[in-house]
Amino acid sequence: MRAYAAFTAKEFTEYTRTYKLLVIGLVFLLFGISSPLAAKFMPEIISQFMPAGIEITITEPAALDSWMQFLKNISQIGAFVQVILLSGIMAGEYSRGTLIHILTKGLSRKTVILSKFTAAALLWTGAYLLCFGVAYGYTWYFWRKTVNTPGLAEAITALWVFGILLTAITILGGVLVRSSYGTLLFTGALVVIQILLNMLPDVQDYNPIQLANGGTPLMQGQLESGSLIKPMIVAAAGIAICIIAACAAFNKKKL
Repeated sequence: MRAYAAFTAKEFTEYTRTYKLLVIGLVFLLFGISSPLAAKFMPEIISQFMPAGIEITITEPAALDSWMQFLKNISQIGAFVQVILLSGIMAGEYSRGTLIHILTKGLSRKTVILSKFTAAALLWTGAYLLCFGVAYGYTWYFWRKTVNTPGLAEAITALWVFGILLTAITILGGVLVRSSYGTLLFTGALVVIQILLNMLPDVQDYNPIQLANGGTPLMQGQLESGSLIKPMIVAAAGIAICIIAACAAFNKKKL
């Protein structure tokens, strides 16, 4: 346990030294600020740039618009930033040969994988909570009575779980392919497979990609409450499988 805690702390030191912590913090802080602001003022901005004589009907912005913008930003860009930052999580260790020394000192390979996953998951969670907290504050300021949109808690939790799943997939990819580009391709391929599987009606109710796409329909009332529970369970199983597979593959890797 002491070795696990020490190596996890080492990962956070690495995040700080390489500015990954700063980058993801700033990106998610920007999304937390911009999501409610875009929802609030975008109709006014659009109306200002419309040609003279042309009128369009724009509905009054609401808290739902803010949360829809939040989910869109994090699922499409925020999660992608997380994957890019983590793509070298194993490749850097392989190229520098830094693991050889600590493994010969008795640190287990399983501890390396679990520590890296823990640190990466905490990085995602911290950035996500920062973004959500800032967005919630601005949304409350603009739409106090309706800030807690129906389905919000489930949608927010689902997207967080999807981010943890991407983190686990990225770590597995890093163990298998040894390069940052290969890790990105591996993670992207598994996401594309989920998107393609989502075309099958029998698969949709269990597909983890619904965690990234289903939040908005849920809050709009197009999905029933609890619809994202099954994909979250499948995603949790996928996280466990990825980490177990990463440990098994790393045990067989020659450094």
